[in-house]
Amino acid sequence: MEITISQAKGRVEVTILQPHGDLDAASYTDLIAAAQEAREAGASDILLDLGDTPYLSSSGLVALQSIAALLRDEEPTDLEAGWDAIRAIKRGPEAGCQEHFKLLNPRPRVARVLEMVGFTQFLEIYDNLQDAVASF
Repeated sequence: MEITISQAKGRVEVTILQPHGDLDAASYTDLIAAAQEAREAGASDILLDLGDTPYLSSSGLVALQSIAALLRDEEPTDLEAGWDAIRAIKRGPEAGCQEHFKLLNPRPRVARVLEMVGFTQFLEIYDNLQDAVASF
């Protein structure tokens, strides 16, 4: 999977990760690795642009959870933990929205998956880059 990495400046510097293609069992570790590299390079706020991601599987959900944990300075859950890894997105200071990890432009099919599994309660989703960057 190709992942484009860029920066945007709002009140803070925001790292934008944009995967190109399905986010599934064949690619989710690539996205986690890109987020880890960005974090090691100093990124503290990540915006995941899903505009070029037509499909999101349960493995993709694990990637989202892992990135959220990474930005909370927690160890990502075991990638083999299945639904326990996905449910871990709810952990956080008040189990509220993730303040350092947000989503941009999910396609309708991906947005339905996020809604169905409850991730929309914990991840802010934007359809406009400027608004998303300003939200950090």
